Amino acid sequence: MLEVPLWLWLAFAATVVVSLAVDLLAHRTAHVIGFREAAAWSGLWVGLALVFGAVVFLVLGATAGTEYTTAWLLEKSLSVDNLFVFAVIFAYFKVPRAYQHRVLFFGVIGALVFRAIFLSLGVAVVSRFTAVLFAFAAVLFYSAYKLLKDEEESFDPGKSLAVRMLRKLIPVRDEYAGARFFVKEAGRRVATPLLAVVAAIEAADLVFAVDSVPAVLAVSDDAFIVYTSNAFAILGLRALYFMLAGLLDRFHYLSKGLAVILAFIGVKLVLQAAHKTISPAVPEIPSPVSLAVIVVVLAASVVLSVKRPVPTAAAPQPPPASSGLPGDAPLPDPEKQAYRKDMVKLRRKPTTYTCPTCKTSLPPAVHRHKTLGVFVPEWGPGPCQNRDCPDFRLDPAARVHRHDEARPRRDEG
Repeated sequence: MLEVPLWLWLAFAATVVVSLAVDLLAHRTAHVIGFREAAAWSGLWVGLALVFGAVVFLVLGATAGTEYTTAWLLEKSLSVDNLFVFAVIFAYFKVPRAYQHRVLFFGVIGALVFRAIFLSLGVAVVSRFTAVLFAFAAVLFYSAYKLLKDEEESFDPGKSLAVRMLRKLIPVRDEYAGARFFVKEAGRRVATPLLAVVAAIEAADLVFAVDSVPAVLAVSDDAFIVYTSNAFAILGLRALYFMLAGLLDRFHYLSKGLAVILAFIGVKLVLQAAHKTISPAVPEIPSPVSLAVIVVVLAASVVLSVKRPVPTAAAPQPPPASSGLPGDAPLPDPEKQAYRKDMVKLRRKPTTYTCPTCKTSLPPAVHRHKTLGVFVPEWGPGPCQNRDCPDFRLDPAARVHRHDEARPRRDEG
């Protein structure tokens, strides 16, 4: 165990409290957090975590600093799974985007408390019963298997134990009341759906702690290292969600990368337990090697996701009403030229459709016409293009909007 000076613990506690206070004051007015604001806050949290890591390097040594950085990066990568669940919870409860930060703020406070309890218990158990590391490794191997086989358990926010217990303790109304958690109805206090969302967020964090706690204990069994790294990773979770909320579906190889990381950490746990319980001759994986593996796997997952995007199945498009020909039948040259001119004119018109979910008027999407080889407006099913819409890029293969706009005819051009 490291001999951590008291002032470093106090400095950590003060940093967390001040950070939460500044974040709360900066977002005291409910508003929709855009990409730029989320990116700025995410950069702030990452910078703060790295500065604290530099202090750990200087005060506690290179080994402790490397373990802190490895544990922080590991927790940061594993928290991406939380972001997908957050999106599911917000969509299930139809949480307005302006109130989502308030929900995540209280979710972070609860996560800091529960992680402190779980990590303290984990450190105490590992220090007394080293063989439990084999059980932790089995948990990580099973989690990696589920990620590789796409057998991740579905999470139903409405059926979670926390939400069901909340409904038994206090009545929960159906309508939101701004950013408030409680209101008075007929002389009694009732909860708003926003409180149920917080309960669902906390329940999700408890589920993910099953993977997160054993993984971070594989990096270090020191209470200071494991908790400070987890705390700084959790502090930046809200900003990371708002920054990547519309981009999560693009990183389709990230789950495979996380599976590789979990399997690697599982091997590290097995070797660590065997070194301590079976024979000192069993080699252990050094922390710098673990840090390098995590960085390389994460980078490779992101690069592969960008270079090999998932092909989205386009909705079948009926043939143009003006052509009178099958969709891919070649048009005679005069008709082809006339049709091309009409479509170019149509694209210049300020035609819009209204999304039924966010009630926003948006320009139509465009697709490449197979025969003409040009981009033409697309009327019919398609994902909403509004970033603030709850359904923006949320499983576009299943969640699509239909509108009543009819396909335009040539004589309208």
